[in-house]
Amino acid sequence: MALPGARARGWAAAAKAAQRRHRAEGAGGQPSAAPRSQRAALYVHWPYCEKRCSYCNFNKYIPRGVEEATVRSCLVTEARTLLRLSGVRWVESVFFGGGTPSLASPHTVAAVLEAVAQATHLPADTEVTLEANPTSVPGSRLAAFGKAGVNRLSIGLQLSLERGTALFTQVQRGALLAPDPELAAEMYQEGRTVLREAGFRQYEVSNFTRNGALSTHNWTYWQCGQYLGVGPGAHGRFTPHGAGSHTREARIQTLEPDNWMKEVKLFGHGTRKRVPLGELEQLEEVLAMGLRTDVGVTHQHWQQFESQLTLWDVFGANKEVKELLEQGLLLLDHRGLRCSWEGLAVLDSVLLTLLPRLQEAWQQRNPSPVPGG
Repeated sequence: MALPGARARGWAAAAKAAQRRHRAEGAGGQPSAAPRSQRAALYVHWPYCEKRCSYCNFNKYIPRGVEEATVRSCLVTEARTLLRLSGVRWVESVFFGGGTPSLASPHTVAAVLEAVAQATHLPADTEVTLEANPTSVPGSRLAAFGKAGVNRLSIGLQLSLERGTALFTQVQRGALLAPDPELAAEMYQEGRTVLREAGFRQYEVSNFTRNGALSTHNWTYWQCGQYLGVGPGAHGRFTPHGAGSHTREARIQTLEPDNWMKEVKLFGHGTRKRVPLGELEQLEEVLAMGLRTDVGVTHQHWQQFESQLTLWDVFGANKEVKELLEQGLLLLDHRGLRCSWEGLAVLDSVLLTLLPRLQEAWQQRNPSPVPGG
């Protein structure tokens, strides 16, 4: 078995070979010229955990034994297949999530990165994130993941109660008390204030950064960019150009790992569900996801998805929207539409006003045909 360091060198060699290939294609084939439709983030799901945590509702399994070589081979195969189907030429970030992906070997991480670098452009400074449970990654193992290509760790906190979890059931039955909503809101506001005073930028509703170190991968989600989901239960959003389609799809891979592996071996991928996204659905996502960020939805970004109705057309003359503007919760100006610092804290209520207005404006422009007319 190759050492992680050797695998990392394999990724670097593959990346350099891809760069030479792009240079040979000429100026029109340069990766920097790749349009938005040929760029994507890549999510890789490792479904296994050591135990079932009471708060977690993600797709995870407690295995008796994992044949990691088989899982690794299937992850590599599915990544190659989805890159081909999507026509993606540039991978902007890679995120290994789970489950507990820090239980996988660095060799698996390196193998996926090498395969991606061989199939498309994966710059050497690409953000490569690994979700990690601190108890499963001693220093020596972290160093091995670093050599394999990981340059960012995700160690998150869950501040939400999810349906379908043991914790949710305990709260529903009264065995545990849920946090008081008003107290939780006060704690959230206090946390925001403390972080802002410490020099952190709240670049998204629940994400803060200092010195510009925001998550490139998550930013792709909030900007409604393309992302490919690889692994059991992974989600994706992309236009499958390779399949002759021009409609963006929401995709979900088969949940159960053994069934997923069987499908990958048979078909090259384990996509279980494909849902074409309509124009209005995409605009709703652009609005809801974009407003989660401090940048909001710029006019230029909106025009990439909607060339006829401007943000001014949709929201500029609406009475309820004007009230949000007057209250200082929302801003609509030459930059675009965004929440104020105060507005980010009440985004859900802001969207209750904005989404119906978007739906009305879209329907006025696209009236449904009268039955029998």
